[in-house]
Amino acid sequence: MSAATGNDPRPTAPAQRVNLLGLSRPQMERFFLDLGEKKFRAEQVLKWIHHAGVIDIEQMTNLGKALREKLAQVAEVRPPEIVSQQDSADGTRKWAIRVEGGGLVETVLIPTAGRATLCVSSQVGCSLDCSFCSTGKQGFQRDLSAAEIIGQVWLAIDSYDAFKSGKGRVVTNVVMMGMGEPLLNFDNVVAAMELMMEDLAYGISKRRVTLSTSGVVPALDKLAEVSEVSLAVSLHAPNDALRDQLVPINRRYPIARLLQSCRNYMAAQSDRNRVVTVEYTLIAGVNDSVPLARELAELLRDLPCKINLIPFNTFDQSDYRRPSGNSVSRFWQVLVDAGYIVTVRSTRGDDIDAACGQLVGQVVDRTRRSERHRSRVDSNVIQVG
Repeated sequence: MSAATGNDPRPTAPAQRVNLLGLSRPQMERFFLDLGEKKFRAEQVLKWIHHAGVIDIEQMTNLGKALREKLAQVAEVRPPEIVSQQDSADGTRKWAIRVEGGGLVETVLIPTAGRATLCVSSQVGCSLDCSFCSTGKQGFQRDLSAAEIIGQVWLAIDSYDAFKSGKGRVVTNVVMMGMGEPLLNFDNVVAAMELMMEDLAYGISKRRVTLSTSGVVPALDKLAEVSEVSLAVSLHAPNDALRDQLVPINRRYPIARLLQSCRNYMAAQSDRNRVVTVEYTLIAGVNDSVPLARELAELLRDLPCKINLIPFNTFDQSDYRRPSGNSVSRFWQVLVDAGYIVTVRSTRGDDIDAACGQLVGQVVDRTRRSERHRSRVDSNVIQVG
């Protein structure tokens, strides 16, 4: 007998429950309205999940018993699973996190004076294969859901027991700079960033939530219509010939088009004092020369920006080398003399492969990692500026 007749004796599999962890405030309100409940329930549940860290619906005590029972049938609050946690000598903490389907992503918390920045992943792997980044070497598996993205923030706070202890804000800044290209997972990333900035969730200022892109221009243009998060652009070269080698997506969206999209994004912001962060990974003998610094200074002349220089962090699948401290200083000086605000990113967490460009979503043997870390003879890059 056909199942369409309604007389099929076989048991029906229960519908997949909605993971409330990834619902933004408007989505949560719509969810409760569709259940026949008042939308103020959304505020209650958001606070339970993101303020109190409660993921057991039964413990949400200001919801009536009947509502809790109804919710348990159709919804859940399910963060991803921490597989491993590693702590660097400099205070950086990295988690390997298992997401649905068994894939692994990595998330890093970097504490500095007065703030703690969480580097969040948006995809399992990455399809862009930038030549200096280890993530792309493992290929692309899938996009993360909004729950899996915001779940990294939830897990970071929970790992310090901050929900229960009231220790204050463990995470003050979020950068979408982990594994994957955020703009290739547009809807889920935007929804998760909304929760990061939502007062009923994490209440982080739009100035302290940063999306970093390698240059997916159509999606960046779309982002300007729906968000005011801070913007960082992975440039890494001052001309198309070199950038084509380092960042392959440049062949589709060359530098001139990318920078115009950045200008359009900044023009769409309500705060006219905002600037783009231009990220430039310095690779010895590849893009760290003084002439290239001068070319970069000229290229960015009409873009409101600051420049973040990132000494290359080594990994097993690359023959690139880290630049010397003198090379970094010379590059920095050219840009400063041209009038730019320039910082050199301090290498943090490289003893646990948590530094920029090293995230691979794998649990690597710590002995081998430590031996490789000790063998790095070019680790004396100085902090300037």
